[in-house]
Amino acid sequence: MNYGEIKYTDIANGVGCRTSLFVSGCTHHCKGCFNEETWDFNFGKPFTKEVEDEIIESLRPAYIAGLTILGGEPMEVVNQKVIRPFIERVKAEVPGKNIWIYSGYTWEELTDEDNKRCHCEDTMEILRSIDVLVDGEFKLDLKNISLRFRGSSNQRVIDVKKTLEEKSIVLSEYNYNE
Repeated sequence: MNYGEIKYTDIANGVGCRTSLFVSGCTHHCKGCFNEETWDFNFGKPFTKEVEDEIIESLRPAYIAGLTILGGEPMEVVNQKVIRPFIERVKAEVPGKNIWIYSGYTWEELTDEDNKRCHCEDTMEILRSIDVLVDGEFKLDLKNISLRFRGSSNQRVIDVKKTLEEKSIVLSEYNYNE
């Protein structure tokens, strides 16, 4: 897997001060995408153990709330193969940090075992390991700059833990703009 950028002390892609990893590779190709260069799976630099180490270290300070993984598309099957062990490492080495993932795939697509475009043996383990999923493709005709943590009104900020518990989508408190 490659990555396009890492933002340390990011406050735009989740609650609190965070580290954000922008992975490369996306098959959605949303019109109006803010990060088109990351559509190419070969864009950027290789995601190595040294890069993982740097991200882990960046998460250690108490003022860092957590990690956000976006892109590109972290939930492309080929990216999940790298994202899953990385998230497992984050959970083991810096427990207590929350993890957000932004995906153009919807919750329903990700949890559909028959959807081989985005569901694989890693998908549910990734979802069980994260706190928030911002789901859905960016839709230019639904763009709304007043929304928190999302670009278009079709996208949802999902509380993953509660959704898994209740077996029904539970929107995060951050889904609302109050």
